[in-house]
Amino acid sequence: MRRLLNTLYVFTENAYLALDGENVVVKAEGKEIGRIPLHTLESIASFSYRGASPALMGKCVECGVALNFFDRKGRFLAAACGESKGNVLLRKAQYEASNSEEKSLAIARNFIVGKLFNSRWVLERAIRDHSLRIDVQAVSDASGKIKASIDHARTCGSLETLRGIEGDAAAEYFGVFGELILRDKEAFGFGGRVRRPPTDPVNAMLSLFYTVLSRDCASALEGVGLDSYVGLLHADRPGRQSLALDLMEELRSVFVDRFVLSAINNRIAKPSHFVTRETGEVRISDEGRKALFGFWQDRKKEPIVHPFIKEKMPRGLVPHIQARLLAKCIRGDLDGYPPFLWK
Repeated sequence: MRRLLNTLYVFTENAYLALDGENVVVKAEGKEIGRIPLHTLESIASFSYRGASPALMGKCVECGVALNFFDRKGRFLAAACGESKGNVLLRKAQYEASNSEEKSLAIARNFIVGKLFNSRWVLERAIRDHSLRIDVQAVSDASGKIKASIDHARTCGSLETLRGIEGDAAAEYFGVFGELILRDKEAFGFGGRVRRPPTDPVNAMLSLFYTVLSRDCASALEGVGLDSYVGLLHADRPGRQSLALDLMEELRSVFVDRFVLSAINNRIAKPSHFVTRETGEVRISDEGRKALFGFWQDRKKEPIVHPFIKEKMPRGLVPHIQARLLAKCIRGDLDGYPPFLWK
């Protein structure tokens, strides 16, 4: 089984990443500010504008270390990619499934069933644990509507209908998501999902960590030999890793949404960590990124028991397990794709 290693996050604005032997070296202003053995890393996320040396990019590709570049807003820019080494027969089966609505729908239904199940569980857990601090009726009503959406998703007859079911359920979910914020409600008010650009701290955190999760899913898919750009639910677009977006659907609420809620309710995220620009866009400060990514890394190491394979593992390995299950489904080794259903 794959081991969960560390992720190196580089926030220093003018940092340059280089290779020295078997080490990644971080330099700024001509001085070395960090040195880490490459074999201890599973990925590197750089938020610096200076980039990395070709030698380091080549070594990361060779060693299977994901090297991803983000801008200062946290928007994904690029990744270091090498020669494709995926199983050609698996990829041919993937392309065949992608070109068949019937085959795509059979798998995509389970992506969305998993997403809706986990979203509803987030709401139900809030009712169970914090009934005296939230509007139970509103949250319960949204949960009931999402439950009905799960039934519709299981039996819908087209991808277009499935996307509509998912969109309606997401509106119900985010319509009460603000109820789950228990501290600093004035600073962390949430009126709904706003993507580009985020106009409040909650949306800024959601957008950033959805991007991080999508990169984890893309690495997991490439690791099992699948093409992360060829989707089953999300339409193919140049430069968009559609299959990674498919895979992350069922993981959004339990990995990112609950992470953001925990960061706020446990005071990891503070109002001072966010800056509002003249355009209305809200950005996370360097101090805020450091606090949040440290918390994210700790969460990835938390042990869980996978609900399908019944094995104990760090939470951060779940995308890799789901990618492996998806590959087995596409190859025909499993009758259907088992989504990650968490309680």
